[in-house]
Amino acid sequence: MAPNANRRRKPVDPRLQSLISAQVSRRRLLGGAGGLGLAGLLAACGTSGTGAGSSGSAAALTPAEDVSADEAVVNWANWTLYLDYDDATKKYPSLETFMDDSGIKVNYSEDVDGNDSYYGKVQAQLSRGQDIGQDIVTLTDYMASRLIRQGYTQELDRANIPNAENLLANLKDVDFDPGRTHSLTWQSGFAGIAWNKEKVPGGLASVSDLWKPELKGRVAVLDEMRDTMGLLMLEQGVDISGDWGADEFGNAADVLAEQIANGQIRQVKGNSYKEDLVSEDALAVIGWSGDITQLNFEEGDKWEFAIPEAGGTLWSDNMLVPIGATHKSNAEQLMNYYYDPEVAATVAAYVNYICPVEGAREAMEGIDPSLVDNPLIFPTDEFLSNVSIFRTLDSGEENEFSSIFSGAIGV
Repeated sequence: MAPNANRRRKPVDPRLQSLISAQVSRRRLLGGAGGLGLAGLLAACGTSGTGAGSSGSAAALTPAEDVSADEAVVNWANWTLYLDYDDATKKYPSLETFMDDSGIKVNYSEDVDGNDSYYGKVQAQLSRGQDIGQDIVTLTDYMASRLIRQGYTQELDRANIPNAENLLANLKDVDFDPGRTHSLTWQSGFAGIAWNKEKVPGGLASVSDLWKPELKGRVAVLDEMRDTMGLLMLEQGVDISGDWGADEFGNAADVLAEQIANGQIRQVKGNSYKEDLVSEDALAVIGWSGDITQLNFEEGDKWEFAIPEAGGTLWSDNMLVPIGATHKSNAEQLMNYYYDPEVAATVAAYVNYICPVEGAREAMEGIDPSLVDNPLIFPTDEFLSNVSIFRTLDSGEENEFSSIFSGAIGV
């Protein structure tokens, strides 16, 4: 992904240029240090998913009939703050460009607040092979693994997605989806700690700092088990990518339960934790890197994000076509569009997560050179050295640990 001086870079699509210009001031908030460590990035982003995704047999469900030829529509459910957005027009510039070029209408919704909560909403329909009203859903590795294992996704026709060859090499073959037959990475990112810089002037260095008396009742943590528990376990010296078991997980769960019971933690939330930061109901959180950067742009430069001294977590989100989706070919055309390096770089310049597309770093030079060396988008080896991937869980462990986590947060 290093720039190639001999490769001619095509001009940026003028329909995307409005977004680029609008985002310059926001991007200036970002500091980037060091060059891209490709080997480190590939090693770190080659997430192993969960054992639950590679065990068990798929349900015998029949994919829905594809009516893309008759209905120029695609429905996409994603997380909030996860696609380029123009505040002035209240539209998504890259989507507008896609719709103009393809003639396909995209109904885009920010319906995913958490992996487990979203799964709970759609699982019954998926289990019957029914249409959940979405042609693309964007879910994290472990949940993508679950849907694929259960037979709740359709196999992708890679002939419709030639740009999928631009997927970073070590993301092309993950254990929950060998050969990427059912999924494509949307973005990768980090979980760490964040705080209100004015209200917490001394800043935070560790997860334990969230338990300071002055923050009592003003802390929020994620309901994503692997991120919140991953950071707590790292704080206790556990290598979350290595050999650990119920004792280590239970010790971290005890800390979480205690901090909830004594009122230190205000809430355990999905993506909506950002609302608590804006309202200042929460002054410090376990949160996601790109969210904090976007909030700083939208609400003023109020918050700081950091990887804790003991380490942070690394994860990937993936695009999948549900078993009952009726516009599969249109969905594949949309996926192909977002794997164009220029489009991928445009999205990365807004969302500030790790871009999974080969060539996007080079394309970023024509969009905003100041982001080429930003470690939140193109991580350095040094930055990646302090993050870990929550290790593979088999189906029994996933059930056991999910139950312990649910008990700790009172669900």
